[in-house]
Amino acid sequence: IELKAEKDGVSDTESKVDSGVPEVPVPPDDTPEVLNKALSGLSSRWKNWWVRGILTLAMISFFFFIIYLGPMVLMMIVLCVQIKCFHEIITIGYSVYHSYHLPWFRTLSWYFLLCVNYFFYGETVTDYFFTLVQREEPLRILSKYHRFISFALYLTGFCMFVLSLVKKHYRLQFYMFGWTHVTLLIVVTQSHLIIHNLFEGMIWFIVPISCVICNDIMAYMFGFFFGRTPLIKLSPKKTWEGFIGGFFATIVFCVMLSYVMAGYRYFVCPVEFNNDSNSFQVDCEPSELFQLQDYALPSILESVTGWTTVRLYPFQIHSIALSSFASIVGPFGGFFASGFKRAFKIKDFANTIPGHGGIMDRFDCQYLMATFVNVYIASFIRGPNPTKVIQQLLALRADQQLHIFNSLKAHLIEKGLLPALEEAAA
Repeated sequence: IELKAEKDGVSDTESKVDSGVPEVPVPPDDTPEVLNKALSGLSSRWKNWWVRGILTLAMISFFFFIIYLGPMVLMMIVLCVQIKCFHEIITIGYSVYHSYHLPWFRTLSWYFLLCVNYFFYGETVTDYFFTLVQREEPLRILSKYHRFISFALYLTGFCMFVLSLVKKHYRLQFYMFGWTHVTLLIVVTQSHLIIHNLFEGMIWFIVPISCVICNDIMAYMFGFFFGRTPLIKLSPKKTWEGFIGGFFATIVFCVMLSYVMAGYRYFVCPVEFNNDSNSFQVDCEPSELFQLQDYALPSILESVTGWTTVRLYPFQIHSIALSSFASIVGPFGGFFASGFKRAFKIKDFANTIPGHGGIMDRFDCQYLMATFVNVYIASFIRGPNPTKVIQQLLALRADQQLHIFNSLKAHLIEKGLLPALEEAAA
């Protein structure tokens, strides 16, 4: 028993501590029969390599396809992924705590998911598509009372939970109540940030996700062929060789990808609603972030390359920060997920994708990356948006607009800008 525990990367002490945790049943092998027959002559190590590789190519192809379909389809895919991740984590909770028969709890878990999504998506629509909201009377009313409606919906679920409490099951019901809310915090909040990044321009959605995917693939490849030194006990198969190789490969890949994407308005322009065509569009005059500029090279690089300057998009500089985070800090999302799975003695969150596990197994690092990108945009990229300010001013009453106009006029006169503007107009 001791040898088996050491082989699995679990110490004897840890085994004793976790002995009270019920094990989730291991799902059967879900590899398609076609692949099983085609790869039957290979060892389990190489069979897993080919299964993961084939399914990875299939997922990347699907990713390209949904990018082609546009930002609104991407938003729906994010919602579908969020729901599936929520389902996988909640199902683990039900299995671990044997809570299938708790009254109303499965229904309440999905009800809370609905409430939280209503709140976040309502906030997003109001923030990014203010013109559409103000034009439609039902949307304008829902927007005005959105937070009150969201609170009322959540309060209803809270009261339903209290009424569903059953004697002898109090502790278990509160366990699952906490489990549901932590899952909502991890999954729904992060997917909401992904959608915010998407509406800033698809490049802020595609590049970070691609950085994580590239790092995951290249770390696996370097670790598979060159890995010798274990990286962290939580994931015994992770190696320093894979970690370092994935880091450099990810930076090179993301700089090149950014250069290609930054030249297309379809990727760099934010998603906006066009009143004239009554549709969502991605078209704008690219900002300085997506216009080529000359940068002087450091003397060391100049002596090596023979170049004095290099022509880059400013976004490529930012992509180095994004890819560095995806390579250095991003994997900790995977380590966190590994610790979670080890705590409950499961290999994967689910068996949705052969060779990869569940959807959550593929998105554990993506959610951490989404939070970083959102914070990065707010801290270093996004500035005051005059269009949104004007939209909000037009929604005010006439007397409020006049008051703001007079205040702004007085401020400009005090700064000495208004007379200069009047002379220029004359």
